Order: sequence, then structure tokens, then C-alpha cells
Amino acid sequence: MFKPALVGIAFLFATGAGAAADQPVSVELVLRTSQTIAEQQIELPQGPVEVTGSIFTIQPGASLPVHRHAFARYGYMLAGELTVSNQETGKKQTFHAGDMIVESIGKWHSGSNSGQVPVKLFVLDQAPMGAQTTEVKE
Repeated sequence: MFKPALVGIAFLFATGAGAAADQPVSVELVLRTSQTIAEQQIELPQGPVEVTGSIFTIQPGASLPVHRHAFARYGYMLAGELTVSNQETGKKQTFHAGDMIVESIGKWHSGSNSGQVPVKLFVLDQAPMGAQTTEVKE
């Protein structure tokens, strides 16, 4: 059964409209894109998928190993400064708290904490049930 308050909230989210400062709910668009940071078209897996959410903590000066992803992966920077280096193109991009990252698919890359405080990165994966989402380069 629909309740008028729920219909109003659904309309707010459907229209993408933000709430005024005196309203208890607001929506801020962080990113709308159809491409990864490597300018690839985003395509979702077909069939049943498993959604996994993780929070990565990367200490200042630390780096992730060179790796690649087989499926769409999204990150939201909660804190810190992360520099992502694409090993294939040499392109580097730096992300800060509040930035959204749509990671490249099938391209070797690495990330490093280029700041002075720990990076906190929320990561969301969508992949076929039980699939390995990350491959580390040997």
C-alpha cells in the first residue's frame, strides 16, 4: 500500500531534485557517467549477479599491486588522496574525498596513497555469482 510520504520521497529520488536546507532529506549527485576512467563503455554482467561492498584502507605511501578487473567496479573516496596509474597508457589520475571512481575494466593499473592521511575507499563490485573480480599481475 502506498503512503503519501513515500510517494513524495520516491518522486524526489526519481527527479534527482535536491531538498531545500529546511527539509530533512537531500540528494547530491556525485557522478553520472556511462564510461570508466579509461573511457570504456560500462556494461553489466548478464544473469544473476552478486553485489559486494568493501572499504579499503590504504596507509600514506602504500600502494596496491598492479591489477585489473573483469567486471564493473565503483569506488567512492571517503578520505584521503588516491593516485591511480594505468600501466598500459601511462595516464595518472588523482582522486580526493568525495570523488567517485569508475574503475577501468581489463586494463592493468595500480593505486597509491599520494597523501598524508590514510585513504578510505568504499568499493562496490557487481559480478556473476562467485566470480573473481580482481586479478593481480605476477
